[in-house]
Amino acid sequence: MSVRQSILAILDQGSSYGYRLRAEFERRTGATWPLNVGQIYNTLDRLERDGLVVKGETDAEGHVFYSISASGHDEVASWLRSPVLRAETTRDELAIKLAIAVTLPGVDIDEIVRLQRMSTMSTLQDLTRAKNSGGDPGSTDELAWLLVVDSMIFQAEAEIRWLDHSRSRLTRARAEGLSATGIQPELPRRGRPARSEPTSTNESVAR
Repeated sequence: MSVRQSILAILDQGSSYGYRLRAEFERRTGATWPLNVGQIYNTLDRLERDGLVVKGETDAEGHVFYSISASGHDEVASWLRSPVLRAETTRDELAIKLAIAVTLPGVDIDEIVRLQRMSTMSTLQDLTRAKNSGGDPGSTDELAWLLVVDSMIFQAEAEIRWLDHSRSRLTRARAEGLSATGIQPELPRRGRPARSEPTSTNESVAR
């Protein structure tokens, strides 16, 4: 999720201030990823530093308004035209957890997979109920929320399939005798042979 580009895209519709930007972000994403105001203003500070927004006047209630710059408008257009590269997104905590756990002696991997599958299935059921509780979208806000929920449902379904696949792979690995080990002994750095003690002059002469 890119808060930076999202805020820029909202500001591309008109000047706004921190609290309103937070409300607009949550409205447009179905409040799926709540933001705090501090995060909004930190992002605005960085956007101003990068010349993508301009700080404007303060109204009678103390709200500082920000407007998008020409460079900011160009960045929004570029963001909307560019695909999201999965390799550049946040690391998958669950995949890392399983990858580390499978290398640790004495860890019950099957139990980790079982508990995670139960949790993910519960999440999937909650999302499905939420989706089915509404009808066809009557506004773009409702449509935006449905798109986000659909994405989360597909992700949960994919995670369950991956967990089932991982459980099968773990079963085959155990059958083949694979087991976890402790920390490996330190190896010499690649390209650098291990240093040996220098030979004394007398020993060289004697040889």
